[in-house]
Amino acid sequence: MPQPPLPRLSTFDRRTLLKALAAAPVSMALPATARADAAQVGLISTRVCMLSTEVTEGPFYVDPKLIRADITEGRPGLPMRLKLQVVTADCTPVPGARVDVWHCDAQGTYSGVRNLGGGQDTTGQTFLRGTQTTGQDGVASFQTIFPGWYSGRTTHIHYKVYLGESTVLTSQIFFDETLNQSVYDGDADYARQGTRDMVNATDGIAAEAGEGAYAHVTGTEPGETLEASLVVGINSEADTGWGRLFHWL
Repeated sequence: MPQPPLPRLSTFDRRTLLKALAAAPVSMALPATARADAAQVGLISTRVCMLSTEVTEGPFYVDPKLIRADITEGRPGLPMRLKLQVVTADCTPVPGARVDVWHCDAQGTYSGVRNLGGGQDTTGQTFLRGTQTTGQDGVASFQTIFPGWYSGRTTHIHYKVYLGESTVLTSQIFFDETLNQSVYDGDADYARQGTRDMVNATDGIAAEAGEGAYAHVTGTEPGETLEASLVVGINSEADTGWGRLFHWL
């Protein structure tokens, strides 16, 4: 069944976004042959056949037990559909995996916690958090917004993958820096005082996660939703428990 469209953009210049995507490094592009090879085995990106790097859980994991595809709760921001495809190291999709995602809103605020740096207390709120189970193709999809930023970190989304009761991967998703800045410069929902103090090149966690943690992003026509996809390679025998829970950033 096709997914319903998300709201049309009103504050973002789509042409600016397209220029940002066009200017992305060659390493972020998908050659036609690579797309064909990936599609032939049912994969949604060419970033495949490798185990995703375990990185810190970071702030702020809360499990509100919300099984839902739409995690926005009306939070303002650039609409984005996020697809994570869970596969084994031999590129076999993993159905029935639980995928949890969480990230900050356009202003850098997380739900469900007292935020860092004297920020808002959002205890009891659940925006931009949710859980989905992968289908036969290994894909879990979420309707969300492009994440904002907060001091000390580059733009990112957190996720966990469970098989049964075991956490087999805790990691983060990153985006091309040209795209990050284009969104923040072009969409009024992200306007705020101060400037970012961390970008991909200086973020230690992004460096640890590596190139395989960068989402492939598309979205080419006015009114279309930004589409971000990442193939997540797991070790099905791993059990990472709570990951590095106390490494907050």
